Amino acid sequence: MSNKILADIFDEIADLISVDETPDSRFEVRAYKKAALAIGALQEPIEQMYAAGGHDALMTIPGVGKGLADKIEEYVNTGKISRLEKLKLKYPIQMADLTSVQGLGPKTAVALYRALGVRNIEDLKKAVQSHKVRDLPGFGAKREELLEAGLQMRESSKGRLLLGDAVPEAEGIVSALSKSGLVDKVLIAGSARRMRDTVGDIDILATSNAPSKVMDFFAKLPAVERIIVSGPTKTTVWLKVGLSCDLRVIEPDSFGAALQYFTGSKDHNVQVRQIAVKKGYKLNEYGLFDKKDKLVSSKDEADIYEALGMQLVPPEMREARGEVKLALEHKIPTIVELDDIFGDMHTHTKETDGTNTMEEMATAAIKAHLQYIAVTNHTKSLKVAHGMNDKQFISFFKKVDEMNEKLDGKLRIFKGGEVDILKDGSLDLQPSTIRQMDCVIGSVHSLFKMPETEMTKRITTALGTGLVTILGHPTGREVNGREPYQLNLDKVAESAEDNGVALEIDAFPGRLDLNDTNIMSASKYKVKFSVDSDSHSTMHFGFLKYGVGMARRGWLTKDRVFNSVDARRMEKMLASRK
Repeated sequence: MSNKILADIFDEIADLISVDETPDSRFEVRAYKKAALAIGALQEPIEQMYAAGGHDALMTIPGVGKGLADKIEEYVNTGKISRLEKLKLKYPIQMADLTSVQGLGPKTAVALYRALGVRNIEDLKKAVQSHKVRDLPGFGAKREELLEAGLQMRESSKGRLLLGDAVPEAEGIVSALSKSGLVDKVLIAGSARRMRDTVGDIDILATSNAPSKVMDFFAKLPAVERIIVSGPTKTTVWLKVGLSCDLRVIEPDSFGAALQYFTGSKDHNVQVRQIAVKKGYKLNEYGLFDKKDKLVSSKDEADIYEALGMQLVPPEMREARGEVKLALEHKIPTIVELDDIFGDMHTHTKETDGTNTMEEMATAAIKAHLQYIAVTNHTKSLKVAHGMNDKQFISFFKKVDEMNEKLDGKLRIFKGGEVDILKDGSLDLQPSTIRQMDCVIGSVHSLFKMPETEMTKRITTALGTGLVTILGHPTGREVNGREPYQLNLDKVAESAEDNGVALEIDAFPGRLDLNDTNIMSASKYKVKFSVDSDSHSTMHFGFLKYGVGMARRGWLTKDRVFNSVDARRMEKMLASRK
């Protein structure tokens, strides 16, 4: 069972509960949503956690108390949760599918079911195409058009999983294969290795003296729903998480060539093969060969690139965006690595929409080998996240001071806030409160449909206040969920440069904002980029690797990354802005 599957079930329960507003429903919805966030970020498969420690182990998951642990236990043992089954009897709709459409929340889904009998995506398509939605009270033509756009976006992303969902699945399979004792070497290839924001399928390469046993072991893994194709050295399966996975057992002497080939991208490989042909070679998944078909190189990727007179190109850069030319000129930049990240400037605690206390977040940050974090809870305008007002922030700052004394240098916590950028570009707290913060993340959380000129002015006005340290998730996109708002990123980056504001690379898997192409565009300006987890749970610091993946895909070097400095240097940088 995938952690993602259970997290999705908890999200669906929360959505169904949210339809009927009762005194208890808001609490329940928040509890299920928080638990879903924590479960989705677990590094260990939840069934293994339960097998090792039973019910008590489940209660160690942030946000999971006895009641939710009972639900998890029920699912592990029976494959069902009775609460969900009862809710589905009341609302016989495919809630998870319907709410995956941008602009369609749980209450709207139920309203469409009651009015038009919409139970699933196909029913919704028919209702929109026949223009039945616009005539319903509270909808109208504009709402119908938004739903149509949401359906188109869903269709375009169909079959692709978030990087943050696909990588744990791939890593789990690699871990199981490694522990089996049947393989000598096993690595992830494909778009997951290139850290694309979404993954269409998973590619895994291995070497083994017993390929048939490896294939049999692979096909019987708990993550596998069904076998698509089975062969002696290649097996394709459909994973329960909703993605296909190829496992290939490669001859040891061809492993480097196969890794280069199956990592891709296709366009990058075409360009590299063209270089090989010009130099009188032939390059394929088996190796690099000369004109007489004599093997020149095959065991190691670096050797193959070197034989072609090229630098090794990092996997994240292999997208045919000029990296081949740089590799030939030996000018590939030394791009940022996860170990270069010393702190996390964007985290949340249970005072707003986080799952954990500040102390729990601090403990987790230390375990993640971070030197500092900024606690940046939401501000009052974001009511859905229980945003804090000025008085609450000032009170919270005292708790930060007390916690820093308690930590005694093990971790530095910076006072911060994720301050809403309002419609006119003003900020959602008093300047006197904001000036008490070490780190101010300015973010847009409302009115996403503003025209480009107005949205651009809104953001640049906020940056011009001199109060913003980092522009949070700058384009507002949600991967597979919401298009970026209309924005002139060049003007925003120019304003960020003028005002000394860093642009965020929000590493939360559903955001990954800025993405790689926007990073490359904005890096023309003298701005820093802050790679942050946007953690809402102690489990989320692991998301930093996805943000670093975006930074590497955007060709960023360490010196361009805001939080690639140690705690002492960061303290000085933040102090100099006050």
